[in-house]
Amino acid sequence: MADISSPDRIDVRFRDGRGYPIHFRSLADTPALLSEADLTPGRCLLITDENVAAHYRSPLRTALQRAGWTPHDIVLPPGEATKSFEHLQTIYDEALAAGIDRSTPVLALGGGVVGDLAGFAAATLLRGVPLIHLPTSLVAQVDSSIGGKTGINHAAGKNLIGAFYQPDLVVADVRTTDTLPQREWTSGMAEVIKHGLIADPAFVDFLEAHITDLLLRRTDAVAEMVRRAARVKVDVVADDEREQGRRAILNFGHTFGHAIEREAGYGVFTHGEAVAVGMRAALHLSHHLHPSLNLDRADALVRTIPVEGDPSSLSLDQLRPAMQHDKKNKGDTIRFIVLDRIGEARVIDAPPQDDLEHAWDFAKSVRT
Repeated sequence: MADISSPDRIDVRFRDGRGYPIHFRSLADTPALLSEADLTPGRCLLITDENVAAHYRSPLRTALQRAGWTPHDIVLPPGEATKSFEHLQTIYDEALAAGIDRSTPVLALGGGVVGDLAGFAAATLLRGVPLIHLPTSLVAQVDSSIGGKTGINHAAGKNLIGAFYQPDLVVADVRTTDTLPQREWTSGMAEVIKHGLIADPAFVDFLEAHITDLLLRRTDAVAEMVRRAARVKVDVVADDEREQGRRAILNFGHTFGHAIEREAGYGVFTHGEAVAVGMRAALHLSHHLHPSLNLDRADALVRTIPVEGDPSSLSLDQLRPAMQHDKKNKGDTIRFIVLDRIGEARVIDAPPQDDLEHAWDFAKSVRT
């Protein structure tokens, strides 16, 4: 369950009593929050990418050093291609050369790529060292930094190598999203909308009422949106830590979305753009199964996400091999997430080929 003790904090609580806090605070507060998490100043690994480093590495290093920490920086190239064996090896080499021990925390400063990669390194270095997520992108603050999924990509598909490894602490400074390129912001909005559609109809109402302010990144609306979207993620993952059941609904739109990313080539679509297209396909499937679902309403919200790539260049036959490697699958059966209604989602086995064709034709249609 999620316990909210203040507007600036959500506590994740798993069924066995484990948990960790998510703070919506300034990055400058990180040293004090590390102390609250019972981490003693000493050596730490600060893993980030070149884009984020240009904005936030220096002030964070200064704050850490003033509190007695000795950061060892590892700055990686930006982009999805960084989630690779090659860059994981770079982290291993530098971390071991720096003389880390099992009390040395990994601070993952960046978006979902940095968080996934640094998290997997933390899970596997010395069989596990403390992990601190410092998410700077919208998608990381509401989704990827919460719940313990870490990993890298493989040629066969996205996120196929990894581990569940919970952080000790998450510090989400909403102001760091101010420096995101607009395309990355709208990409993150796709995951926000997904959270509302699968689990929180009142949040969908909020998004519809404030979508203009949110796309323009007006501060008060954004802060409320981030907290509410993060709480949806917390509630789902706390109930199903290792994706044995309900947590699979967080993959709404991702069966198509991950396949789109892979087949188009990573970088042609952002993750959020691919998920937005995938959600349109999933909504069409949902409406076919449940005609009472308000497809026009849900689709209108998803269509607020601009998509720069051209999904019509891809066929279902091209996407199917990538779908066969989806982590939700059971044997050779491709599984999809559908909505019974707005705010209620479930997993289904692959529908008939004609239904998939119609869903893909709907999703890849010209967006007006």
